[in-house]
Amino acid sequence: MDRGKKLTNFYGNKNSKIYMDLKDIVRENALRYLPAKSLFRFFGVCRDWKHLISTPFFAHNQSNSFHSVSGFFYQSQAGVLSFMSLDPVAYGVPDPSLKFLPEPVDIRSSCNGLLCCQGRTGYKAYYICNPVTKQWKKLPKPDADHGSDPAVVLVFEPSLLNFTADYKLVCAFPSELDGYEFEIYSSEKRSWIISREICFSERKLMPKSGIHVNGTVYWQTMGFGITAFDLISERFQLLDSAVGTLGMRNGKLCSAYVHAQNLVVNMLSNTHSNTMQMNSHAKMWEEMQPKIHVDISLPASSNNNAWGRYGYGHGGVVFIGGDVVLLSNGNKFYSYDMKNRASKDLGELDIDSKAGIVGYVNSLVEL
Repeated sequence: MDRGKKLTNFYGNKNSKIYMDLKDIVRENALRYLPAKSLFRFFGVCRDWKHLISTPFFAHNQSNSFHSVSGFFYQSQAGVLSFMSLDPVAYGVPDPSLKFLPEPVDIRSSCNGLLCCQGRTGYKAYYICNPVTKQWKKLPKPDADHGSDPAVVLVFEPSLLNFTADYKLVCAFPSELDGYEFEIYSSEKRSWIISREICFSERKLMPKSGIHVNGTVYWQTMGFGITAFDLISERFQLLDSAVGTLGMRNGKLCSAYVHAQNLVVNMLSNTHSNTMQMNSHAKMWEEMQPKIHVDISLPASSNNNAWGRYGYGHGGVVFIGGDVVLLSNGNKFYSYDMKNRASKDLGELDIDSKAGIVGYVNSLVEL
């Protein structure tokens, strides 16, 4: 009898989560996993939810919880910035043209909710911004000349320990010593530093192909090669490239292209395969199995150096990140969900092929 009373009293505790209302359960356990646009729509649910979503603490939790690719920023032939949403109801930004910035800009890179833009006037300053909150920071002028089409990559990994974004901007620029050097901006130090490392190579980097994966920045080079730069050791490495567009899947570098209506994805498995002993069966790239059939009419891939119209797309693939693949056939675009094996027609868009396309995560991250 005593045991029964104790058990009843335990379950009768009003502080127990089994007595929470459904709205409280959603507020405490689900909201932070939603994209920014969806969260703003919940302002009308109640005053309590509006207050919660508006706090810096919630923005911090959301930026650490939501990482799904939400859409793509691109530039029209007339130079106007626009946003292509994968789901217009769930994902979006209030001003896709980024007119809240102090000057017209070109978008150079994106990472986990932050955009790197470059001004079109003066010394063409870099800006880091969150297009959802319209927060932005202007970076100091670099010491090196990055050129008219800089090979910059924004590096930002949300951390539970940092309530403001701690990011880096990495640029590979042509060296006077016939190669490439690397200049790095750190938001923590608020300054640029030119690395002592010099990549002596005749390979020409493709500026818009850069991507960051697990502390290393990768750029494709003409001739199916990859230049890798380790941000910790500040050392470069030249890798053999698999055919396709570079991206990240399951925390690893990958490349993807379409061949015979199949999406072919290769994962980087061993960066030291070219230094292994003879007769070693170690491979640098492993093809993901099984192949994924894509029921979309796309241009056939080839094994020559015929790069896509967007500067880095190959065999119909413009972007791959997580489970999302962006495919193109001329100016017609499709998204493909690798997890659900579903495709979506995004329509025909007037895109400046020289400006490129940048993937974006709909985050509330604070600058």
